[in-house]
Amino acid sequence: MLTYDSFFIGGEWVAPSDTSAFDVISPSSEEIVGRVPEAQKADVDAAVAAARKAFDEGPWPRSTPEERADAMARLSGIINEKLEDFARTISTEMGSPIQFSRFGQVLAATMALDFYAGLTRETQWEETRAGLLGPTVVRRAPVGVVAAIVPWNVPLYVSMLKLAPALAAGCTVVLKPAPASPISGQMLGEAIEAAGLPAGVVNIVPADRAVGEYLVTHPGIDKVSFTGSTAAGRRIASLCGENLRRVTLELGGKSAAVLLPDVDLATALPQVINVGLMNNGQACVAQTRILAPRERYREVVDALVDQVSAQVVGDPLGEDTHIGPLVSATQRERVEGYLAAGKKEGATVALGGGRPKGFDRGWYVEPTVFTDVDNSMTIAQEEIFGPVLSVIPYGDVDDAVKIANDSRYGLSGSVWTEDPDAGLDVARRVRTGTFNVNTFMLENCAPFGGFKESGLGRELGPEGLAAYIEYQSVNLPSGWSAK
Repeated sequence: MLTYDSFFIGGEWVAPSDTSAFDVISPSSEEIVGRVPEAQKADVDAAVAAARKAFDEGPWPRSTPEERADAMARLSGIINEKLEDFARTISTEMGSPIQFSRFGQVLAATMALDFYAGLTRETQWEETRAGLLGPTVVRRAPVGVVAAIVPWNVPLYVSMLKLAPALAAGCTVVLKPAPASPISGQMLGEAIEAAGLPAGVVNIVPADRAVGEYLVTHPGIDKVSFTGSTAAGRRIASLCGENLRRVTLELGGKSAAVLLPDVDLATALPQVINVGLMNNGQACVAQTRILAPRERYREVVDALVDQVSAQVVGDPLGEDTHIGPLVSATQRERVEGYLAAGKKEGATVALGGGRPKGFDRGWYVEPTVFTDVDNSMTIAQEEIFGPVLSVIPYGDVDDAVKIANDSRYGLSGSVWTEDPDAGLDVARRVRTGTFNVNTFMLENCAPFGGFKESGLGRELGPEGLAAYIEYQSVNLPSGWSAK
């Protein structure tokens, strides 16, 4: 069992303000596998004070881009050295299949960190422009102290989507991991300590929602970056609005994978299934609405059911496991509620629809395929966050685009076709922040975020760095020139 008894605050491991702790329960065995102290308001006060002091008085915001980039590179190297430890910990605490943990949870995190280390070196942090009365220096300055609130489903990667650009900009950070996956957050603190970042630049306080709200409203915070549910995002947005606090929100999704009539199912479906069921379906970018041409609907369903039925359900640490358990009993109950709603509203269960046989322990749900789904059904409109796919028929391409856009979300999506140009035409018509043609990827160089209720702002790319920057214009007298 992995047990921690302190928080990483101000560059040190400090005792918590009281004895409250999170017991981390394995989703596969239902046994306690770790314990981490639970931050209270006093611990948040200490973390914010450390971050505030590091920003107002410390060397990090005043360091050179090369110094920041070098420190980020050291951190990336340390995480890479501990890749297997991080991956196994994440799989143990929240149920992600180990193969996904290695690449989608840990390696992807270091790749994002490496990208921002490079961008730190390349960015023009000050430039001089010719004004009407004299030259103007435009500075890119760090926004200040950042509250980064991350979810349990991809804890290290999402942490890095916030931490990497914040570090690149010269910000300091208070990171709040989720109660269900706090151990990997503590391990990140150990890596940051080993990388030698200045004291207070990153502070880590696992906490529940109420203390998270306290962090969001703390007067020492300049910006909030949140990834999680749309309902929680609305609350955070309102609190930040009251305080005129900068905010980035990456929220829910209900994305569509559009199979055009010419699609090669043998090539496309394995990738479509991987995207739809990634991380046990617990991914905001999961494309769980499969839009199939009416004239090929039965062919698509038969092929999809055949391939999904081959997905191995098992121990998340098993090398051949495709589908692990859901993160908690509560999450399984939530998913089972959607399974019941789909059946009640008239969808057909072509595969799965319940708990897998042979699993007396663990919060498992069968990989499920619903057919005869209308896009107005609950299972097609609401984010299930479990291994559940809905196959929706469409008439022509215009109808497919209409169905894809018939959602309050707009986070991700894809199109599968033998004609990439036709796929690009579809992409231009779908209102979603990230779209893929015959592939799936979050590219570090490109902005990631959502339209509509999928969020505000962007992460990744230069746009993700801009979210942690304030622009300052310094107007100088005529004739001034740099010395």
